[in-house]
Amino acid sequence: MKRIYLFAITIAGALFLSACSSQFHPVVNQNLLQTQVVLSQKNYTVIGSVEGSNEVERILGIGGLSKKAMQDNAIADMFKNAKLTSSQAIVNISFKSAVSGVPPFYTTHVCTATGTIIEFTE
Repeated sequence: MKRIYLFAITIAGALFLSACSSQFHPVVNQNLLQTQVVLSQKNYTVIGSVEGSNEVERILGIGGLSKKAMQDNAIADMFKNAKLTSSQAIVNISFKSAVSGVPPFYTTHVCTATGTIIEFTE
């Protein structure tokens, strides 16, 4: 009986001390645009960075978008925030995903896309 009580206390302690959020940083190289840019010459300047995000709420695992759709919406938001001109492009696009809430009852998924804005000088 003492072992069962100790086991239950250990499990309850682990649940109460665990975080309600997790993050995922996928490392993939996705060719999002059909245009291929070779940056072997110094014919560009770095303007800055840009970020876009998408948030989805799920109740009992139901609702929201797929992972690919979340990434696409985050990229669309990133391009909207960038306000690019004709000689600018976004390179080095990466994603960050964060999940918070009380799974499986209620979760919030946030996908953030970040990139670097460059401008071609020649």
